[in-house]
Amino acid sequence: MPKTNDRFVLSYILLLVSTSIFSHKPVAFGSPVQEQRFHRPDPLRHFKFYKGGYDIRNKHYWASAAFTGVHGYAIGGVWMLCGLVFGSYMVLAKSFNGSSSSSTVAQNSNSLYIIVFFLVLLFSFLAIVTTGLVIAANQSSLQRTKKLEETVLGAGGEARKTILKVTDAMNEMQKLLLPYDPRTCSLLNSTSYQLGRESRLIRNFGKKYEHSISKAIQISYIANLAIVSVNLGFLAAAVVLLFFHWQPGFVIIILLCWFLTTLCWVLTGFDFFFHTFASDTCSALANYEQNPQSNSLSSVLPCSNSTNSDKALADIGYTVHNSIKELNSKITQFSDLIRLEEEQDDSSFGVKKICDPFSGVPNFSYAPENCSKDSIPIGALPGVLSRFTCYEDNNKTNCESNGRFIPQASYLMVWAYSSALQDLINIFPDLQNLIQCSFVEETFSNVVLHQCKPLRAATRRLWLSVLCLSIIMVVLVLLWAAKAYQDRGRSFSSCSIIPNPTV
Repeated sequence: MPKTNDRFVLSYILLLVSTSIFSHKPVAFGSPVQEQRFHRPDPLRHFKFYKGGYDIRNKHYWASAAFTGVHGYAIGGVWMLCGLVFGSYMVLAKSFNGSSSSSTVAQNSNSLYIIVFFLVLLFSFLAIVTTGLVIAANQSSLQRTKKLEETVLGAGGEARKTILKVTDAMNEMQKLLLPYDPRTCSLLNSTSYQLGRESRLIRNFGKKYEHSISKAIQISYIANLAIVSVNLGFLAAAVVLLFFHWQPGFVIIILLCWFLTTLCWVLTGFDFFFHTFASDTCSALANYEQNPQSNSLSSVLPCSNSTNSDKALADIGYTVHNSIKELNSKITQFSDLIRLEEEQDDSSFGVKKICDPFSGVPNFSYAPENCSKDSIPIGALPGVLSRFTCYEDNNKTNCESNGRFIPQASYLMVWAYSSALQDLINIFPDLQNLIQCSFVEETFSNVVLHQCKPLRAATRRLWLSVLCLSIIMVVLVLLWAAKAYQDRGRSFSSCSIIPNPTV
């Protein structure tokens, strides 16, 4: 029968578990030592610099990150403004000159027609090839981004599974100890409640941001695909009209492609922002490995301070180690007593030692492989003691004659505590992962080593390919405009390059 102070072993252990998991305090956002900080203009604050860190919950971070693509937005705006000015000039010029404009058209040499025609064909071909590169880069970027999203949010799901597993074990321990130790049951109930709250926070965060992130990824992918696909269709139509010399249709294509070129420039800015966000995320993941509380990722996967968590785990190991050591000492005394009284050897008792899965000083680390082959887990101790238990349906005389000297009440209490302690040992690896966030570190380390470089490369290729397409479209649209002006008032045969001679 255990001593009175032994009954509070689980109370102390559960107190350690509770404090180690929930003692982490949120670090103030923008900690100057621990967090990567940015220095970017924030449009939401009248372009004052955003000096915070990576935080997907903060609208000012998003605004400052989106502003990094300002070169694309600005050029797109200037290009559209130039188009409006040019279009207005052409409309006004036609209104003032009327039908007489065709008679004042300058005569161009045949070589000039050929040069302009082949320049248009060359840049049309370059635009079509670049469009294909954009589509391929867009697909690659989608795959890399989705993989990163699944990895990060999957780590949150893994944390929830671990919490639920630990919570279920603690609920079972609570049922076992309820008749004997209300204080420990109360602590178990409190710890389970806090674990459940932590699980709900992770789940709610995941639900909220998983939808937003997935939607943003899909919008980026669809916007890139839609704009370049429509642009590709107009490119093909322009080449056809160029050979058939249908002037009104060709002019309409020029106007539409002018607008699409504006969208391409806006898309260039957006894709640069997307590349910036991917780089920020990878940097945040790398930073998370060094300090789990340094950015908003700690809201998805809260982890305790590594120093405190190591001490808490060592204290748990120390407590369990000493408890099993004391039990083994009592078992030795008990075995010696039986051998002296009944002249039996150790084998008749059926057990030599209880398995101690924790190493000794100084770390008391979890090492179940150190258990000897003839040892038994602590959860099997009631099965051994049952041979010496006097159950209520047996009279005292029969129990004494058969060597059953342990009262049933004491046996049931030992059974409850041994089973609860075994449950704690069984979930210790999960507690270790939960307290140290080791599975998170492994996941993020894998991301940083194997996913971040391809992701950065994919988003950079997407931005560069859209940038090249935008530049080519500017040159091509201007060549189209020059070609349309050159062919104004001229008569061409189908598929001809040089206009028909005037009569």
